[in-house]
Amino acid sequence: MTLAKRVPIFLLRLLALGASVTAAVVMVSARDSAQVFNMTFEANYTNSPTFKYFVIINAVAGGYTLIVLFCPSKVSLFRFLLVSDLIVTLLLDSSVSANIAIGQVGKHGNSHAGWLPICNQVPKFCNHVAGALIANFVASLAYLVILLYSLHIVLNLPKP
Repeated sequence: MTLAKRVPIFLLRLLALGASVTAAVVMVSARDSAQVFNMTFEANYTNSPTFKYFVIINAVAGGYTLIVLFCPSKVSLFRFLLVSDLIVTLLLDSSVSANIAIGQVGKHGNSHAGWLPICNQVPKFCNHVAGALIANFVASLAYLVILLYSLHIVLNLPKP
């Protein structure tokens, strides 16, 4: 693969690395507490399995990206990286989707299930979660572009 084809993928991988590590760090540092009826409730990422999944997937994506940045660019390895990129893209998409659903319930509640919104009581936590979701969305988009660009290179699509 020529240098002109490697540079965009390298830059996109750097963006994805920064975004996924940022998402994991912001989510881990999300903490807030509220006092209701003289009882203190603490909100952090360990309260929800979905938030734990989010942190683990972003850490895996960041580690994978860091490893791939230093891999040699051989044609035989390129197809394996294409499949691995697809898996990481799907994992990032699943984690952001699950957390958007949980964030929606946290922000607006669910009157049918009797769940009250919590973002009025713990706004710092909700703002951290929103920031982590934005960073994860950037990482997901970067991996989607990497995947599409890699498919374009593998399939040798003619230029219009």
